[in-house]
Amino acid sequence: MNNEIILIPAKTVASAKGDGPVVDVSGASNRVFLATLGITKIIEQESLDVSIYGSADGAAWDAKSLAAFRQEFYTGEYPLLLDLTAHPAVKFVRAHWEMARWGRGTETPMFEFGVTMREVPPEILKEAAAEAKTLA
Repeated sequence: MNNEIILIPAKTVASAKGDGPVVDVSGASNRVFLATLGITKIIEQESLDVSIYGSADGAAWDAKSLAAFRQEFYTGEYPLLLDLTAHPAVKFVRAHWEMARWGRGTETPMFEFGVTMREVPPEILKEAAAEAKTLA
């Protein structure tokens, strides 16, 4: 499962809260992922909040998110480390987004964005852990 996993297809246009598709991560050889939020189009004076939720069966979802990107206001790419090692029951994930708009003009927000993730190889995690120990 080293390929890119799509949580929200690129260039998804949304103007209200919503959920991405259910993604099966049970076949992942490693339970640590690097997720990337890519925002490609916005209008002024609005915010986007994206969280990742987990489920054991793909139907009932935990009330609390596993991880959340920080609130964003601008176009760009934003990384997030998603570590599922402490959540062994999680076999499925999905992204959830909420947005807000304020100020003048239309009250309806609009974002064009997507979220992908890929497994972080174990050897990179080991290298990072070793480097962190030398810095401590």
